[in-house]
Amino acid sequence: MKVLSASVVGAALAIALWAGPASAQMSTPNVNLIPELQSKTPEEKEQDAAKEKAYRESLKKIPDAKASSDPWGNVRSADSPKPASPPKAKTKTGSTAN
Repeated sequence: MKVLSASVVGAALAIALWAGPASAQMSTPNVNLIPELQSKTPEEKEQDAAKEKAYRESLKKIPDAKASSDPWGNVRSADSPKPASPPKAKTKTGSTAN
């Protein structure tokens, strides 16, 4: 009987240890755990959104590069020669074969 009650207590303890971190994750979302990092006010969030929108709009104004960015492009010819084919394998021939 003592073994059964010890296993029940052990199982209850294990469940309690597993449930502890899970319940800690469910705390209120507005808690600032790092006090030196202040959360942004709605006005700051609006300013950041406006800055991000302006940044994206400025990226759209950059023209596409029309020239090739290959620095070796003028060195290579347009129709480059194909590499030489590997030599054919030699077959063994015996000295007695006539």
